[in-house]
Amino acid sequence: MNDLSSLFAADQRHLIHPLHHPKDHAAAKIFVSGKGAMLTTDDGREYIDGLSCLWNVNVGHGRKELAEASARQMEKLGYASAYAGFSNEPAIRLAERIVGLAYDNMAAAYFTTGGAESNESAFKFARYYWKRMGKPEKVKIISRRYGYHGVTMAAMSATSLPGYQKMFGPMVPNFHQVVPPYPYRWPGNGDAGIGAADAVEEAILEHGADTVAAIICEPVMGAGGVIVPPPTYFPRLREICDRHGVLLIADEVITGFGRTGRWFALGHWGIEPDLMSFAKGVTSGYLPLGGVIVSKKIHAAIEDAPMDEKFMHAATYSGHPVCCAVGLANIDIIEKEGLVDRAAVMGKRLLAGLETLRSHPSVGDVRGLGMLGAVELVKDQGTRAPELGMGGRVVAEAGKRGLILRQRGGGDGPPASGDTLCLAPPLMTPEATLDRIVQILGDSIAAAA
Repeated sequence: MNDLSSLFAADQRHLIHPLHHPKDHAAAKIFVSGKGAMLTTDDGREYIDGLSCLWNVNVGHGRKELAEASARQMEKLGYASAYAGFSNEPAIRLAERIVGLAYDNMAAAYFTTGGAESNESAFKFARYYWKRMGKPEKVKIISRRYGYHGVTMAAMSATSLPGYQKMFGPMVPNFHQVVPPYPYRWPGNGDAGIGAADAVEEAILEHGADTVAAIICEPVMGAGGVIVPPPTYFPRLREICDRHGVLLIADEVITGFGRTGRWFALGHWGIEPDLMSFAKGVTSGYLPLGGVIVSKKIHAAIEDAPMDEKFMHAATYSGHPVCCAVGLANIDIIEKEGLVDRAAVMGKRLLAGLETLRSHPSVGDVRGLGMLGAVELVKDQGTRAPELGMGGRVVAEAGKRGLILRQRGGGDGPPASGDTLCLAPPLMTPEATLDRIVQILGDSIAAAA
């Protein structure tokens, strides 16, 4: 047995993958190197990384600056606890840096190792805050259908994509979903932004504002199909949250660190959250890191707490010095290379390219913001009847042509939707490569149909 077949056999025998089924892994690609927007497998084939792996390799592959930052920090201090009474310079500097890049009402950051852990932490921050405010019954979390917030137990209960829940229920109590601001699938002629925000208010009134702690929202719904809200949605939602005393958690795990053409995405609509979870792009995936940024009022509740109400949330690797050092170097690259502004400009080019695919009868909707884009498939453009099953064939055809992308299976309604092809290339992806992505995607849709 040669080395490649031996490696593949060992992979099948000993490694359980995320979202694992043996049939899905029967023709697995084993990546061995990456450069810029390209990935190379063990058999020497090159692929365009059309999803930044998992929406996270913002600065591209093969950045020696990040490897060097990691090595320098490991040689100096590989790990130290950041529990109360201890700290380290990279964690301090990165917290200061991120707070400075975030919304004006933000005050401090708590570090985690990834997005699901960040959202779990955000839920605990919200409950902690209301207990400190003398309102211990405010524990419920509202999320939106098609939302993805991770698949640990509480995060999975806020996630509203049933495939992630079927084999792991029951859900954690006190999590409730409402309709999303999904313009293409909004019933009738009303404004999807106003209607979806009002659905949140209806849920608050139904459950009682004195029981609802927070609503969690992705500014652009990523894994659910790159659903971009109408401009009316977030301003209305912020007003509703303020009026009823409900915290707004922005899940910016995908949308943070330049992905949408701003450092953080709620700036597109001129509002600020009370809590913001982040991960992915903070290190461009080079090391695991995430966190929660808290507003000044929530930070004050922590800082002013009596000893018997201290913030007893913790993780061994919170504030890991090597991960934080890489986060600092990653932000340096984003700033030095102007990748936030580039994402805005190149995102328009990508979206314009995807718009040309509307001529294909299977393409129902094209949408995106910054370096996030999606194509939703339908059986009929006129009726918008969802196309189910074609997305997997498109992904396979794209793979044959050297493009990696991801599809979200439709049908998780209401509102029911078709298979959706999702794109999120690295922010530094060259123009010619973006154009090639569109060409391959168009060819793949035609072949799959």
